[in-house]
Amino acid sequence: MEKNEIVLLLGGNIGDTRGYLRNAITLLEQYMGFITHQSYFYKTASWGYDSHDFINLALQIETDKSAEECLKITQEIEDELGRVKERSEEKYSDRTLDIDIIFYNELVLNSDELIIPHPRMHKRNFVLQALAEIIPEYQHPVFQKSILELAKQCTDKSKATLLNEQV
Repeated sequence: MEKNEIVLLLGGNIGDTRGYLRNAITLLEQYMGFITHQSYFYKTASWGYDSHDFINLALQIETDKSAEECLKITQEIEDELGRVKERSEEKYSDRTLDIDIIFYNELVLNSDELIIPHPRMHKRNFVLQALAEIIPEYQHPVFQKSILELAKQCTDKSKATLLNEQV
């Protein structure tokens, strides 16, 4: 079995967000693999639009699945836990659950279905704070900078508040 490391960011801002996140973690471990690292929960204002605050966390998972298989699993879990994808012109919207693939090993991929590393992760303070907790020295495969370096250089001024709780 080939061992791959995938890093995900989970978040949501509708309904029982903590419950959705806990259920997603259980399903990810069931269908994707062993969770090797998990951040605390972080609360942050919605990014890119005005709405309810989000709760986010980062996971690192050891998996034998391909990046494409992982994408399919994350989308199925989002659907199972009630995510409705809006077909409007708005890029960002409220959701029960969002699961983003941030890294997959050191893979750099740009396809119609999937872009790895996540193309906007380095611009979002809430992503970098959660990642810095679990993989601070990980080198971004495109920028060749650690998560801590990217966090220091991030110009996003939004605050991610550590909620000091995990599943």
